Amino acid sequence: MHRLLYIGKFFKELFAFAKQNKAWWIVPMVLILLVLGSLIFTGQAVAPFIYTLF
Repeated sequence: MHRLLYIGKFFKELFAFAKQNKAWWIVPMVLILLVLGSLIFTGQAVAPFIYTLF
C-alpha cells in the first residue's frame, strides 16, 4: 500500500513539473513507458507492438 502512495506522489509531482515548466512533451513519453512497462511486467507479447514502432 505504501508503494502506491509513493507512485501516486511521483506522478502528481511529475504533472506539476510539466505544468509549471510547460514541458508537456514529458506526459506522453511517460504514459508510453508505463504502457510498455506494464505489458512487459504482465508477460504479454510485446513484440508486435515494438515492431510497429520501428
